[in-house]
Amino acid sequence: MKFARPPLSECFADLVATARGDRKASLVVLNGTLVNVVSGEILRGMSIGVQGSRIAYVGKDVSHLIGPETRIVDAQGKYMAPGLLDGHAHIESTQLTVTEFARAVLPLGTTGGFFDPHEMANVFGIEGIRLMLEEGRQTPLASYMQVASCVPAAGPEFETTGSSVGPAEVAEAFRWGPDVIGLGEVMNFPGVVYGDEKMTGILKETLAAGRIADGHFTWSADDWRLPVYAASGISGDHECVTPEDVIERVRLGMYAKMRRGSAWHDVASTIKAHTEFGLDPRRMMLVTDDRSSESIRDEGHMNFVVRDAIAQGVKPITAFQMATINTAERFGVARDVGSLTPGSFADIILLDGNLADVNVVLTIAAGVVVAENGRMCVELPKYEYPEKVLNSVRLQPNVKPEDFAIRAPIVAGEATVRVIQVVENHVETPELKLRLPVADSLLTVGADSGLCKIAVLERHKETGNRSVGLVANVGFVKPAAIAMTVAHDSHNVLVIGNSDALMAEAANEIIRLQGGAAVVTEDGTTSFPLRIAGLMSAEPFEVAAEQSAAISRALADAGCTLNYAFMTLSLLALVVIPTLRLSDKGLVRISEEGIRLVPLFCEDE
Repeated sequence: MKFARPPLSECFADLVATARGDRKASLVVLNGTLVNVVSGEILRGMSIGVQGSRIAYVGKDVSHLIGPETRIVDAQGKYMAPGLLDGHAHIESTQLTVTEFARAVLPLGTTGGFFDPHEMANVFGIEGIRLMLEEGRQTPLASYMQVASCVPAAGPEFETTGSSVGPAEVAEAFRWGPDVIGLGEVMNFPGVVYGDEKMTGILKETLAAGRIADGHFTWSADDWRLPVYAASGISGDHECVTPEDVIERVRLGMYAKMRRGSAWHDVASTIKAHTEFGLDPRRMMLVTDDRSSESIRDEGHMNFVVRDAIAQGVKPITAFQMATINTAERFGVARDVGSLTPGSFADIILLDGNLADVNVVLTIAAGVVVAENGRMCVELPKYEYPEKVLNSVRLQPNVKPEDFAIRAPIVAGEATVRVIQVVENHVETPELKLRLPVADSLLTVGADSGLCKIAVLERHKETGNRSVGLVANVGFVKPAAIAMTVAHDSHNVLVIGNSDALMAEAANEIIRLQGGAAVVTEDGTTSFPLRIAGLMSAEPFEVAAEQSAAISRALADAGCTLNYAFMTLSLLALVVIPTLRLSDKGLVRISEEGIRLVPLFCEDE
C-alpha cells in the first residue's frame, strides 16, 4: 500500500466538491468528541469527512458526504484528536529503521515528526540523510527530515566522524523537497556566537532557502550569549532543563522544546515555566529527543510524553496543543498537520476513556486506518539499505586488553586524574578530580574504586585513534564491560568496563557484528546487533525492543541500574554537552569558555 501526501494545491478541488456533497467521502469518522487544538475547545457530537489523504469537512452533520463506498468509523464515546507530532527526535536513537519506527509509534498515536538524522549523517553524510528521507516517504508518517548541521558536532579537531556536512551539502539537501524541513540542532553554539566560518555558511544557506533552524544551547539561561545565538535565526531549542531555560527562550521569540526521552526527564522541571510562572504555552513543545525501542515498547512514545505533561499539572487540551498545533506552527506546516481542520491531512487518533489517559485505540494516517487497538492493520514495504551501510565498522576484531592500559606521567605514587561523572536521567556529566595510585608507570584502577575505564576507538577512517579515560557512577559490582557503536555523535566504538580483558572481548564482539552493543561478564555475552550504519537494527520492532531490553538486563545484572543505561552511556562521547566527555582524540571539556581538549592527568597541564 502507498501512503500519499500530495500538496493541497493538487487536491483542494476534490475536497471542496466532497464538502459540498458532490463527491462522496472516502472515509467518515462519526459522532465523536473533537479535541480542537486551534480553539482550545472540547466539542461533542462532531464528525469528520475525509477525501483521500486530507480532511474535507468537519461538523455535526456529515450525512451528505456518505456514499455506498464510504468507510465509516464510529467514534461514539471517543475523543477525536490530531495525530501527535514529535517536534525533535532522532529515529536512529530508537535503534529502528524509519519503517520499523513507524510500525512502533503509529499504534501509539504518533502520526508525524520532525527528525534530525544527524546520527546517520555522522556515519554517511547527506547520503545517509537521503536514505532515511526516501524510507520515510514510503511510510504513513508525516515524516519531515532536517539536515544535520554539525557533522562533526564540534569540529574535526575534537573527534573523527565518518563524513562531514558543510554549507554546500546543506544547500543540496534543501533541494530534495519541502519535506526537508529545516536545519537540525546547531550544537556548535560557540561557533555560531563567535562567527565560525562554516557555521555562518550553513546558517546562511538555511535562511536563504527559507527553512527554519533548530538550536542546541547549553550555556546557562541568563548567559548574555543566548540573545546572540537567537540573532542568527535559530528559533527553537530542546536543551531546556530548567523553567528559566524555557522562559528565556520564549521571551526571545524562540520555541522551547521540553524533552521526555528514555533517560532525559526534563518535562517535570521545564513545564513549570507554564504551570508555575504562567507563561503563554503557545511557543512550548513536547518532544522525545531520544527514546529507545525498549522504552517505546514499555512506556510509549508521544502519548507517554503528553500523559507525563498532564501529570505535571498541564490542562489536557494544552498538553495536546504542545504536541500538535504548536509543533506544526513552529515548522510552518500548520496548513498540513497539527489540527483536525478542513484541508489538513487526515491524521486522526481516537482515544478511549479519560482524555488525560491518552489511551489511543485507533490511528488514521493520511486518510488510512493504519492501527487499531495497539496493533498495525496495514503492511509496510521493506526498505533495502545498500551493502556499504551494512558494513560500516572499519576495524579488525583484534583489540587486546593492553590497549586499555593508561600510562601515567610518573613511575609510582599517586596522580590526579579527571573523571567523567554520570548523572542518572540527565545529560550533563560533571568533571571530578581524583587522586589514584600509579605503579610501574601505569594508572591503577582498583576494584573497590567504583570507577570504570572508558575508551573510544575510531572506526570510520582507519586512523588508529584510540583514547582511554575514567568514568564514575556506572555501577558495575562485578567484572563487566559494554561496547557499542552507538556513541553520540561520531559513533565510534565506545567501550566501558572494569576489566581490561572483558573490555577487549566486548569491543571485538561488536566489530564482528559490524555494529551494535555487547555486554560481557564472566557469565557470558549479551549482544544487540545494529547492522545498519552501526546504529539501527535490521530486525522488526518487536525483536529489536527485546534485544535492547536484554542489554538493559545484562547491565543491571552487572550492577549498572541506571535508568535506560544503554542510552545514558551512549552519550559519554558527545563532546558538545557539558562538562567532560571522551572522543577518539581524548578528553573534551565544554564550559562557559567554550570547547577544548584537556589532559587526563592534571599534572600534564
